[in-house]
Amino acid sequence: MKNSERAGYPNSTTWFDFYFLIGYYIIMKSYELTYLISPELSEEEVKNIQEKIISLLQKEGGVLNEVKLPIKKKLAYLIKKQREAFLSDFNFYLEPEKLGGLEKVLKSEKKILRYLILAKPKIKIAKVRKRPIKVISKVPAKEKKVGLKEIEKKLEEILKE
Repeated sequence: MKNSERAGYPNSTTWFDFYFLIGYYIIMKSYELTYLISPELSEEEVKNIQEKIISLLQKEGGVLNEVKLPIKKKLAYLIKKQREAFLSDFNFYLEPEKLGGLEKVLKSEKKILRYLILAKPKIKIAKVRKRPIKVISKVPAKEKKVGLKEIEKKLEEILKE
């Protein structure tokens, strides 16, 4: 069996070619995971939970983009009878089909009070036309200072008419 048949891609292109032609990140979507961890845990246990989630993402084929360290925060209202929690979030890329496996692990973890996974929109890069910038400004021409004698001459001309 060819690589292209195994991966489910057309026979005309091998999986290896398809990988480089289209790009791996086009298949993946960008996500942000934010979650609250029980405050009853020590900081080491909180870091262990975060490492567990990160290792699961990497097993699923995800790519981490940005990871923020957990911070203890006071909650605006009670969540599972807790007034405080460790807040952590990170950005990652993952295939949409594999997101369900991550959600199952997050739901099964008793120490995670609440979580939210957001799909980030694709950023469109607009093409910028390079053209020269035309500066249009009307600067008034500097007028010559008119002397008193010239004003008197013009007044006499006007009065004569």
